Amino acid sequence: MAINVAALRGHFPSLAEGLAFFDGPGGTQTPRPVADAIAGTLTGPLSNRGSVSRSELNAERAVTEFRAAYADLLNVPAYGIVHGRSATQLTYDFSRHLAKGWRAGDEIVVSRLDHDANVRPWIQAAERAGVTVRWIDVDRETAELDLGSFERALSSRTRLVAVTAASNVLGTRPPVRRIADRAHDVGALVYVDGVHYAAHALVDVPALGADLFVCSPYKLLGPHCGVLAAAPELLETLEPDKLLPSPDTVPERFEFGTLPYEILAGATAAVDFLAGIGPGPGPSRRERLTYSLHSVHEHERGLRARVEAGLRAWGDSVTVHSKAKDRTPTLLMTLEGRDALDAQLHLAARGVLAPAGSFYAHEPFAALKLDGPALRVGLAPYNDAEDVERLLDGLASFLR
Repeated sequence: MAINVAALRGHFPSLAEGLAFFDGPGGTQTPRPVADAIAGTLTGPLSNRGSVSRSELNAERAVTEFRAAYADLLNVPAYGIVHGRSATQLTYDFSRHLAKGWRAGDEIVVSRLDHDANVRPWIQAAERAGVTVRWIDVDRETAELDLGSFERALSSRTRLVAVTAASNVLGTRPPVRRIADRAHDVGALVYVDGVHYAAHALVDVPALGADLFVCSPYKLLGPHCGVLAAAPELLETLEPDKLLPSPDTVPERFEFGTLPYEILAGATAAVDFLAGIGPGPGPSRRERLTYSLHSVHEHERGLRARVEAGLRAWGDSVTVHSKAKDRTPTLLMTLEGRDALDAQLHLAARGVLAPAGSFYAHEPFAALKLDGPALRVGLAPYNDAEDVERLLDGLASFLR
């Protein structure tokens, strides 16, 4: 089912400013129902969680509905959903939790395709534990993971493989299930950064083979926070450092301090909004998400094809580094003899927001030998054909 883009855009107050947003990989715009859920929860009545007063029950409901929503979005049990301030914070926390079981002589595997948030926490934890770090390389010509290097990095001593489900700069979607199956063959856990992936695909954590999967609601129309998903049985085996009186149940044992109930409510509203963008038949939220996100994927893929066709007209003046066969609607490009930061400013003056930088993708930039900023164009559900034309016209005037 094709989505009604005009109707969809009407739910986003920020679009009334007349800007064309291509900065979704850094954080999407927020629809009104998400803001309303945050404001409605925050203005209460609201107290700490409990079972007596209406205000306590409101807090309890915000937590319960949040876990249920992300259980549906990610296809895991509700008690396998952990809230965090951000995906980076959750990865740092779980690197410490998991490293408690590592010993000198153990090894972990990280990827040169990943955002630094799924690289540095593991390297730092490995250094503290005396654990060796192995690498999965990136093929510079294809922007794909070099699976041969993964096989060479894997051994009977591997305890963890950390890999992205989609690159935040190149859009590359590596074969996570294939990687996970091989990691499981040697008894390793698989930690998947799904921050960019979850914004452009229907996530099925068990089907991916991920033992732990992290994403960020603010990349998929929600508020700023992070979500980690795992089987509750796995979480039961992990013992975080925590305050003595705080709950020892899963997943609460991993959530430090009082939860931000209003943010949880907004994150829940984002899932419901996603489920309603292009709904199809089916009584469950998971079924509605399946149909809706398929519609979003087709919409974004069509817009990406328009952008790519427009860029090809400029030949060697534009180098698009996003080349993988399976990838999200995110394009990283450099402009021959021109500074990407100048291109960003030129576009911004025309109301088109496409950022330039390295976007915390330290390893991919090094692998591709990019020694300066690049321009990133990321599509979101609310982008339309007019946005694309404004982008291409702005780039054309800059290149001329």
